Amino acid sequence: MKNIFFYFIVLFFALYSCKKNPTEIHGHEGEEITIYLTEYSGLFEVFAEANPFVAGETSNILAHFTKLADFKPIPESSITMSLIIGTKSIRQTITEPLKQGIYSFDVTPEISGIGKIIFDIKNEEGNFQVIVPRITVFAQEEEAHEAAEKAVVSKTNTTVFTKEQSWKIDYSTEFPLKEPFGQVIKTTALVQSTQGDEVIISAKTNGIVMFPAENILEGKNVSSGQDLFTISGNELANDNSSVRFAEAKNNYEKAKTDFERSQELAKEKIVSEKDLLNAKNQYENAKATFDNLNKNFSLSGQKVSSPINGFVKQLFVQNGQYVEAGYPIASISQNKTLMLTAEVQQKHASLLSLIYSANIRTLHDNQTYSFEQLNGKVLSCGKSANGDNYLIPVNLQIENKGNFVSGGFVEIYLKTISNTQALTIPNSALLEEQGNYFVYVQITPELFEKKEVKIAGTDGVKTEIVKGITCSERIVTKGAILIKLAQATGTLDAHSGHVH
Repeated sequence: MKNIFFYFIVLFFALYSCKKNPTEIHGHEGEEITIYLTEYSGLFEVFAEANPFVAGETSNILAHFTKLADFKPIPESSITMSLIIGTKSIRQTITEPLKQGIYSFDVTPEISGIGKIIFDIKNEEGNFQVIVPRITVFAQEEEAHEAAEKAVVSKTNTTVFTKEQSWKIDYSTEFPLKEPFGQVIKTTALVQSTQGDEVIISAKTNGIVMFPAENILEGKNVSSGQDLFTISGNELANDNSSVRFAEAKNNYEKAKTDFERSQELAKEKIVSEKDLLNAKNQYENAKATFDNLNKNFSLSGQKVSSPINGFVKQLFVQNGQYVEAGYPIASISQNKTLMLTAEVQQKHASLLSLIYSANIRTLHDNQTYSFEQLNGKVLSCGKSANGDNYLIPVNLQIENKGNFVSGGFVEIYLKTISNTQALTIPNSALLEEQGNYFVYVQITPELFEKKEVKIAGTDGVKTEIVKGITCSERIVTKGAILIKLAQATGTLDAHSGHVH
C-alpha cells in the first residue's frame, strides 16, 4: 500500500438559485486516501467513497443510493456507472448490491483530466440518472497528494453518522428556505361546529321524554329521519298531547262527514250555499289542525327524529324528564366543518387585517396542521374587544381532517402577510440546549457539523433564523436528536456498518 494523503473533490449541486451542496474532503496522515462524492438529483442522493482517480490505476467506488422521498435505500436495481473524460468512456454495470442501497464499482481511467460520473439506475419504478460533475483524474499520485493538502478542512465539532444508521431512522435533510415570513400571533382557539353543521332538536310540546329500547347515547351515529325518542303527555292532567291528538282526530272526522253530507244535499237544493261553505270551512280547519298534529304526534306522543345525518353530540335531558315546548333535547352534529374562535391581545389589532393563514396544533396528540391541509379560511376579525376579557376575536373555518374535538382547545399560530424575505428552517431541525439553539449542517451525508443559530419568530412549523447558517448549507431536518446522541457517545467511526 502506497503512502498517500486524503484528497477531497468539491461538487456543487444547485437546487435553488442560492443553494449549493459542497462535498468536503477529510483525512489524516498515514491513512489510505479516500474521496467522498455527493450528488443529488430530483429523486435520489448518491454518496460515494472512492480511491483518488489516477490514470492507469484501479479505483473502487462504494456508492450509497438514497431515495429523497423518504431517505431510505433504493430498492434492488441494475446500476451502470460511466466515467467519462473527454471522448473516453468507461462503464460497469452492477445488478446486485452488496447490501440494500450499496453498490461497489471498480474503474481504471485511461487518461487524466476533468470529467464526470454518470449513474444510470434501472428498477421496477423506472429508469433514472444521476450525474456527478467535475471529477478529476490525476496523471500521477503526487498530484493527488498536492491537491489533498490544499483541500483538507477542519473537522472541529463534527459527528459521524453513517448512511446505514440514517436509513434505519426517521431522517431527512434539506436546505434552509428564503421566503416571506411575516409576524406570527400565537394564541389558543376554541373549536366549535360551524353553523349548519350542527342542529339542536327542541321539544314541540309539553311532555315526558321517553327513550326507545335502543340506547341513544352521546357519540352514536344517526341518520336523517331516524326516530330518536318520544315526548309523551299521556300521564299529564293538563295540556295532555294525547288528548289533544284524539280530539283533533275526532273533530277532523266529524267535519269531513258533515262536509260530504252537505255536498250531497246541496245538489238537491236542500242545503244552502252558505251552509255548504260553513261546512267546508270547518272541515278544512279541522283537517289542517289534525295534519299538523299527525305529522309530529301519535296517541303515544311527539315523535322526535334526526333532521340530518351525523352523530349525537350532546343530550340535554334524561329518560323520563319533563320538558316544555321549545326546550332543547339533543344536538346532532356532522363534525365535518369546524370553526376556530381565537382571541388576540389588543396590541396586535393593526395586524388583524393582514392575517391570511394559520398553523394549528392539537394539544392532546401534539400534531400540527397547516391551513392548506385543512382547506382553512379566515371568516372574520373583530373590530372591537370583548367586554369580558378585553381581547379581540378572530374566527376561522377548517375541515375536520385531523383529530379535532369540538368543544376543545387548540394552539394556533396566526400568520400575517409580509414582503420581507427571511431564512427559515423546520422546527424539527432545531435542538435546544440551556436556552441556546443548534442545528446539524451536513458536510457529507455521513459527516455533520453542529452549529449554533439565533432564532426569531416561529409559526409552529418553521422558525426564522437570523444568524448561524446560510441558505447554501444543507441541514438535518429529521433525526437531529439521534445525531446528537451519537456525538455524545462518540462510538461511531467513519466506516461503521460499511461494506468494503
